[in-house]
Amino acid sequence: MPLSKEDVRTIAEYARIVLTEQELDEMTTYMNDAVRMLQPLREYDLAGVEPTFHPIGNLSNVMTDDKVDANGRALHIDEALKNAASTRDRAFRVPSILGEEGGDR
Repeated sequence: MPLSKEDVRTIAEYARIVLTEQELDEMTTYMNDAVRMLQPLREYDLAGVEPTFHPIGNLSNVMTDDKVDANGRALHIDEALKNAASTRDRAFRVPSILGEEGGDR
């Protein structure tokens, strides 16, 4: 069953995306094409197949602790911050991704 313009409008509103009427028409066509492309996946017999909750399985943190190398060298904070566009105290200062109410972090 294809998505209607109203379906796409509802999805856009939920995602807080404003679409013009032309964009709404284009997005409706685009989303219906995407759904049509995925249709062959619905033809697989998946009876008894357990759902996968994460595509990588038992993913674990692969990061290691920061360490000073064998010669006792480490990147000094001033060196790390020297090319930053903006800093505050001893940290990189970046624009907020939370909008106006979030302020700079």
